[in-house]
Amino acid sequence: MALCRVSVLGLRAARGGSQIRQRLRLRSTEKKLAGDFLHQQSLFSHQTFRNAGGPAGAPGPGTNHSLYAAIVGVSALGAGIYVYRTVQRDKARFCERTSYLSSRRETDLKEVKVTETVDEKKAVKEEVKTTGIVDDKTAPQTVESALPEQLPSHVPFLLIGGGTASFAAARSIRARDPGARVLIVSDESELPYMRPPLSKELWFSEDAHVTETLRFKQWNGKERSIFFQPPSFYVPPEQLMSVENGGVSVLTGKKVVHMDVRENKVKLDDGTQISYEKCLIATGGIPRSLPAIERAGEEVTKRTTLFRRISDFRSLEEISSSVGSITIIGGGFLGSELACALGRKGRQTGLEVIQMFPESGNMGKVLPEYLSHWTTEKVGREGVNVLLDAVVKSVNYQNGKLHIHLKDGRQVQTDHIVAAVGLEPNTELAKSAGLELDGDFGGYRVNAELQARNNVWVAGDAACFYDIKLGRRRVEHHDHAVVSGRLVGENMTGAAKPYWHQSMFWSDLGPEVGYEAIGIVDSALPTVGVFAKATEKDTPKRAAEESGTGIRSESEVTETGQVDDVKPPASSLDFAPSQQGDNYGKGVVFYLRDNVVVGIVLWNIFNRMPIARKIIKDGEQHSDLNEVAKLFNIHEE
Repeated sequence: MALCRVSVLGLRAARGGSQIRQRLRLRSTEKKLAGDFLHQQSLFSHQTFRNAGGPAGAPGPGTNHSLYAAIVGVSALGAGIYVYRTVQRDKARFCERTSYLSSRRETDLKEVKVTETVDEKKAVKEEVKTTGIVDDKTAPQTVESALPEQLPSHVPFLLIGGGTASFAAARSIRARDPGARVLIVSDESELPYMRPPLSKELWFSEDAHVTETLRFKQWNGKERSIFFQPPSFYVPPEQLMSVENGGVSVLTGKKVVHMDVRENKVKLDDGTQISYEKCLIATGGIPRSLPAIERAGEEVTKRTTLFRRISDFRSLEEISSSVGSITIIGGGFLGSELACALGRKGRQTGLEVIQMFPESGNMGKVLPEYLSHWTTEKVGREGVNVLLDAVVKSVNYQNGKLHIHLKDGRQVQTDHIVAAVGLEPNTELAKSAGLELDGDFGGYRVNAELQARNNVWVAGDAACFYDIKLGRRRVEHHDHAVVSGRLVGENMTGAAKPYWHQSMFWSDLGPEVGYEAIGIVDSALPTVGVFAKATEKDTPKRAAEESGTGIRSESEVTETGQVDDVKPPASSLDFAPSQQGDNYGKGVVFYLRDNVVVGIVLWNIFNRMPIARKIIKDGEQHSDLNEVAKLFNIHEE
């Protein structure tokens, strides 16, 4: 506004100066025409005036130019003074208006906060009055801003999947790049958490509210949460790109449905598009169902649990307290763990627990036959009715019960079914992203650095990688998710490391019996077992007390001790299983391929995994595996 006024004043001054100059020229012409007359008439007067000390002569052209300059100068000075005063007044009015608008906005925000807080307090009072419980979930949350915020359209690091592998990668990225900004997109409503306790420790909790708190006591007695970090650890997704020093954000309840690896962009199920610089696919797996259940109809499927997530744990825990019987189909790790947990609960509540599977014993695809049979007896002692060699033919719902028909003619009636028959890798993004899948093992095929394409990596259950010792593999265990996720995080920040880790896994049949395993553990392979009498300290509970942690892969990963070369004394080649009778207290089972150890199970032997890893890494033939077993100190009291 002030600039416009200065322009107008300048135009006015120029026009005034032009008019004055024209007048001066006209006056000069008139004087020239009458010059002689004026000169003659005033000669005497001018002469007299000059003698009196006046000017040197009559006004002429020089005098006219001086007058013009004086008039223009005075006009410019006046215009400058006017402009200065105008700008100062405008500045004062602008500051006053800005201050008014700012105070008005702060007042509005305060009113919003007060209104929201009052409403929340009313809601909290009503909930406390109803339930009598006050916790963090019912505490009012202050509204920080009344203005809507938007998700970032671009992030440096995008992690698809909210499980263990993604969290391990995020932590690794931040360790190498403290200012990194990482966005995790998860189709679950929960923050990243560990899955093993869902079928283990949580079922043995004495807390009546365990489904809400999701806290449990480890075998060592220490309490912890199932979540890796509390909510305060994460940055709200809307603030990820603006917060100082970056951070990790989790976008829950959203699913990536399309991926463009050429444009480095993904599309969410709500239509939102996010571009990235580096991307990790850690989508995990989807629980399998049985064809007989899938074709049975809605009445059967809605009474069937495919156990995988927190929501499944909460649902099954509630069901187990309200029905009369539950049947678990599946004899592997998950099925056997749930059978033991529910069987122990059933002994207190009267719940009937049935477990059925096609094999001749629990974990029959993993353990040698004699050990599988011993495990079945253990599960039976927990109060479970175990049906062996049971192949499901059909399932139907009739008269308020599920009827399971087996191929050998047996029939089972139950109230609820838990299908624990394996995991299918989640590869839904393969088609849109143009990523290669493995035809034998499933999952995304990746190179030694777990990379599927330029700027795209895969970790966890969905990765099919090449093991330099054991060939191409796909692993579905917690330790693999931790280590592969951590390695990908390093490689996403430029490490370029190959994946050489031999991941381990473990299973507990309650606090008294458990085992750890590494490599290829397949009951179809030749095995050699060396066993000894167990002591009181040879249990998962005591092992956890000594190591200080219940998640054994964590203690195993932090192991720093060096393992000496494995060179047992030579003797005759004998791969007959050790005859230990019916009491397999503790021991080592070696799995062989071409007379080379490719897998090891440590039965009630804990915190010895680095030794087992070294044996597999060496890839040597051993003439006497009884001597190799001594490396695990199985005979110490």
